[in-house]
Amino acid sequence: MIMNRLSLSAKNLLVTLGNKANKVNMSTNIPKISPALTTDQVMAREDKYGAHNYHPLPVALHRGSGVFVWDIEGKKYYDFLAAYSSLNQGHCHPRVYKVLQEQAGQLTLTSRAFYNTSLGEFEEFITKIFGYDKVLPMNGGVEACESACKLARRWGYDVKGVPKNEARMVFAENNFWGRTLAAISASTDPSSYSGFGPFIPGFDVIPYDDLPALEKYLSANKDTCVGFMVEPIQGEAGVVVPSDGYLKGARELCTKYNVLLIIDEIQTGLGRTGKLLASDYEGVKPDILTLGKALSGGFYPVSAVLANDPVMLVIKPGEHGSTYGGNPLAAKVSVEAIKVILEEGLTENAYQMGNLLRSELEKLPKSVIKKVRGRGLLNAIIIDKKYDSWDLCLKLKDNGLLAKPTHGDKIRLAPPLTINKEQILDCCDIIRRTIESLPK
Repeated sequence: MIMNRLSLSAKNLLVTLGNKANKVNMSTNIPKISPALTTDQVMAREDKYGAHNYHPLPVALHRGSGVFVWDIEGKKYYDFLAAYSSLNQGHCHPRVYKVLQEQAGQLTLTSRAFYNTSLGEFEEFITKIFGYDKVLPMNGGVEACESACKLARRWGYDVKGVPKNEARMVFAENNFWGRTLAAISASTDPSSYSGFGPFIPGFDVIPYDDLPALEKYLSANKDTCVGFMVEPIQGEAGVVVPSDGYLKGARELCTKYNVLLIIDEIQTGLGRTGKLLASDYEGVKPDILTLGKALSGGFYPVSAVLANDPVMLVIKPGEHGSTYGGNPLAAKVSVEAIKVILEEGLTENAYQMGNLLRSELEKLPKSVIKKVRGRGLLNAIIIDKKYDSWDLCLKLKDNGLLAKPTHGDKIRLAPPLTINKEQILDCCDIIRRTIESLPK
């Protein structure tokens, strides 16, 4: 009894001391964070505490609605980047926001250890929209593309009969699908891959928009090549639109050599180019389709890999997964985000406004704008090399329009798909005035 009492007293003492220690730690270890009040303060804090892996324009955004954003000082801008096409539905779309709020108060995450009532709804909806048997939900776009590579490799071993560890994948030059080790192993951009080797074996690269090069490669590797991953329009490379018939020809060659055609629509999909998918321009259906970015309307990281059963079912339970992939919040938000695109005519609007934007851009001085290219509302201007694209974007910012350079002399122009005619013309006027202010 005495020992038990002593033990109980000791336990109580330890609990009391522990609680006091926790209170002390809680009160002394939580840092005081002062609110940022100016753009300079925002930039200085990020520079001090954040990794230096991006080079943002010097603007500190604080609020967004539709095609507009406001900085911390209250200045209003047109957003002509749309978070690299993640905001096809515009900033803070009220329908998607409402669904996010409702689901966030009900159930956000279960992991895939259990069923939940939202995932199946999303799976049925998206597979019926795009015409596939199955979907594999992930989070970021790079996860979707890497999952597609894993599917292709496993299919190659289990179905095509590729010898163990000899599977090869082929990609197009100047591709961009992220910055994981797998993604940079397929990259031809030194800023992505330099200093990060060794790289994933079995990844090969051929020229983009070159069907003879694709056939030469597939013929030489017909027994080991399992997949060709390609963007229907190369966004990061500067909105490079391939020749008519390229995707259709790639489809025919992949079928001929028993290779999976993987089309990366992370940036081009979901209405961005004036079709629901950019590959719809040629009526091409890939064996594996990857989606992301606008799949959540900019509210949440969601991506998806779509394929039919002979491909998707090569992966069995425990062989691939994601804690957050397919969570209830992501599922509900994605369904509503797609519905917004379909029900509000954003794909059709992207087609019409894209035609208007390019026709207006073609009127700009050829001494500055050497070329205009794009489809729908995924566009780029190529500027004369005597001008600096970064400086031009800074001037556009000063005049109320946010855009960013990509690959030197190219500036991507990709506003939300909710933009209207009046706004397009206003933006073209901003671009015109900015260009006219440049030194001759």
